[in-house]
Amino acid sequence: MENENVKFTRDCEVIQIPSGIRTMVRQGTNALITQALGGTYTLVTSNGEMVRVTGRDADAIGQPVSESPARLRSATSDPKELEEMVWDELRTCYDPEIPINIADLGLVYRCEVSPLPQGDFRVEIDMTLTAPACGMGDVLKAEIETKVAGLPGVKELDVQLVLDPPWDYSMIPDAAKLTLGMM
Repeated sequence: MENENVKFTRDCEVIQIPSGIRTMVRQGTNALITQALGGTYTLVTSNGEMVRVTGRDADAIGQPVSESPARLRSATSDPKELEEMVWDELRTCYDPEIPINIADLGLVYRCEVSPLPQGDFRVEIDMTLTAPACGMGDVLKAEIETKVAGLPGVKELDVQLVLDPPWDYSMIPDAAKLTLGMM
């Protein structure tokens, strides 16, 4: 599916990369899929714009509409098990320009799950960006919020974008560096 030429079959709201600005791509626009990971698609349009299409709009480019796997999970009363589920969801969120998920890129600095008195859980996540001025920060944050909030038992969620310490390539685990051809 990557490096596949597609044509938008309907007008579609997209997110420009790297600015994070929402815009419309018109029906009939040709594009090349450059990345298809985590239920989102990165494309370069015939106008030379790099854009991101969410899984719910994948039909506009002839791809299957994707739902978050979180909706298929069963509830748990174990905070450690829920934390594993949160990490699984974080591994479905991708930087639109790098084919490694945000967890494996080292962009998630903290993930804590705490029980609430009524039996549900509060999840707190601190994440950063590959570059402080990246316009995709709010887009990635919203994607995380949508996916993690969909997990059964998550009653409260706080996702924070932090820039300290600044992210750099040394934070990428060796396995991800191999995938990127950095080793």
